Amino acid sequence: MRTITEIIIHCTATRPNAICTVESIRRYHRSLGWRDIGYHYVIYPDGSVHAGRPVEQPGAHTEGHNAHSIGIAYVGGLNADGHAADTRTEAQRLALLQLVKDLKEEHPITSIHGHNEYAAKACPCFSVQQWRKENNL
Repeated sequence: MRTITEIIIHCTATRPNAICTVESIRRYHRSLGWRDIGYHYVIYPDGSVHAGRPVEQPGAHTEGHNAHSIGIAYVGGLNADGHAADTRTEAQRLALLQLVKDLKEEHPITSIHGHNEYAAKACPCFSVQQWRKENNL
């Protein structure tokens, strides 16, 4: 098993009511030439958490950080006009918090970041560092 020390949070950059599933993301990522979906977990608007790429395998979600991280994406990130926005539902907020807490118990996590801390992107469309502080993570 690889050593996992970091969690990186993403959004799928999709509008409300878009059909976005692990399988649709997997198809898209494979169309880019990737071996599998880049994320380890995807959180749907109803708060359900779905497995993507096996945690035992490095992800393909943040260049330079995949070897020792877990990538989590929530479905959303764009408002109806297509602009970047924190569109997490209350169910997604709760599920993300619980998933991160669970992963911290399972792995020696030393840092939690948003994709936008490593790339010139809005993703995940909220401040992960502020969220960490608010939730004592």
